[in-house]
Amino acid sequence: MKHRDVELLAIGAGPANLALAVALEELAPAGLAAGSLVIEQADTVAWQPGMLLPEAQSQVSFLKDLVTLRNPRSRFSFVNYLHSVGRLSEFINMGSLWPYRIEISDYFKWVADSLTRVRLEYARRCTAIEPLRDADGTLTGWLTRLADGSTIGSRHLVMGIGRDAYVPEEFANLPARRVIHSTKYIQRIAELPKAVPYRVVVVGGAQSAAEMFDAVQSDLPGCQPTMVMRSIGLKTYENSKFTNELYFPKAVDGFFDARPEAREQILKEMHITNYSGLNPATLEKLYNSLYLDRLTGKGRLRVVTMHDVTSAREDSDEVVLELTDRRTGEVEELRCDLVLLGTGFVRAMPALVRGMADALGLERVTVNRTYKLDIPGPATAGCYLQGLNEATHGIADSLLSMQAVRAWEITNDVLAARAAGRPEASGEGVPVEPADDAPVPAVPVPVSAN
Repeated sequence: MKHRDVELLAIGAGPANLALAVALEELAPAGLAAGSLVIEQADTVAWQPGMLLPEAQSQVSFLKDLVTLRNPRSRFSFVNYLHSVGRLSEFINMGSLWPYRIEISDYFKWVADSLTRVRLEYARRCTAIEPLRDADGTLTGWLTRLADGSTIGSRHLVMGIGRDAYVPEEFANLPARRVIHSTKYIQRIAELPKAVPYRVVVVGGAQSAAEMFDAVQSDLPGCQPTMVMRSIGLKTYENSKFTNELYFPKAVDGFFDARPEAREQILKEMHITNYSGLNPATLEKLYNSLYLDRLTGKGRLRVVTMHDVTSAREDSDEVVLELTDRRTGEVEELRCDLVLLGTGFVRAMPALVRGMADALGLERVTVNRTYKLDIPGPATAGCYLQGLNEATHGIADSLLSMQAVRAWEITNDVLAARAAGRPEASGEGVPVEPADDAPVPAVPVPVSAN
C-alpha cells in the first residue's frame, strides 16, 4: 500500500473539477497548482459517456464552457479548442450556439490534456474518505482511500463526483442483462446482437428517455420499442429568456439568501426548464417518427402515457412489467425483453459523500455560499461539494452554466484559507488581483440557454 500527500485533492474529472483545475492553473500560485491533484475512476475524460449519441446536441451555449464566463481570454476556452483542432471556421459556419455532445466531450478531454501544472490521474477509484484530526480535535485534513489500496492525504478536498444513477426499486430485482440505465446505454447496447427482434420498453418521459427511444430504433434495427411515462405526454423545456436569467451565475446570491419557501417556489417553477422535458428538435423528430409509423401501418412504435410501472419480474425468457393506469387504476401486463431506464439520478447525496458525513458525525450535509462543507468545531482543512447543492444554490448548480464562476469562487476561498492558515513570506497563497496583462476573472456574461 502506498501513501502520498497533496495540498488539494479533487475527486472526479468531470466538467466541475476540470473547471477548477483550469482556475487553479490560471489563478493559483505555483505551489498550490503543482500541489493539486485530480483523480478520475475512468481511463479517460468523457462527458456523459453513456449518452454520447452521434446526433445529440448540448443544451448549453458553447460560451458556457469551463472558463469563458470567468476569463474570456483564457487559452482553455471552447473557441480556442476549436481553433486548436482546426474546426473553428466550420463551427462558425454551422451557425449554432449548441455544440454536439461528442464535441463538448472532446473539448473536456482536450482541456484535461492541456493542463500543465495541475496533475490528473486516471483509473483512480475512491472508496472512502476519512477526516484527520490532531490531538486537540481540530480537523486538519482528509485521508482518501482508493480501490487499489493506496491512500492520499490532503488539506483541501473538492468532490465533483455527480449523483448516483436512479434505478427505481421496481426494477431492482431484474437481472442486470435485462436493464440498462441511460448512463450505460452506449456501452451496453453495443454488446447486444443486432439481428434479434427485441421488445424494448423505455421508461421515462424526459430527454434521456426520448433519446434512447430514438437511438434504439437504429442500434437494434429489428426492435419494437415502447415508451412508458407517468406524464400526460412529452413536452419541451420551458426556455424563455426571462427564466434563463436564473441560470446566470449572479442569480446564485439571490437564491442562497432567499427564504426557504421562496427557494421551494423557484425550484418548482424552474423544474420544467431542466427536468421532465425535451429539447424542441428531439420532440419534433420523435413525433415525426411516430406519425410515419402510423401512416405506413408498421405499428412498430408505441408511447404509453399516464402509467406507472408498479412491478417488474422475469418470467421464463421475458420480462413482465405491471402497468397501472393513473386515470382509471386499471392494471395491465406488458411483456418485453429489455428495459431502458431514463429515470435520471438519485436526489440524495452520493454514497461517498454520505459516508464522509457519517465519519464527521453530520446529521445533514450542508454547504456555505462558497460551496464549503459546514463542519462543526475547529478546522484548518476544508471540503467543497460541486454539483450537489441545488437546494441551496439553485437549479443551475449541477449544470455547465455554473462551472467557470463556481471554480473561481472555490479557488479564491482555498487561497484565502491557505493564507490564513499558512502565510508565507513570498505572499504565495494570498488572493491578489492579477496584473493588467494577466487573465482577468470577467464579470459573468448573461448568455441565453442553460
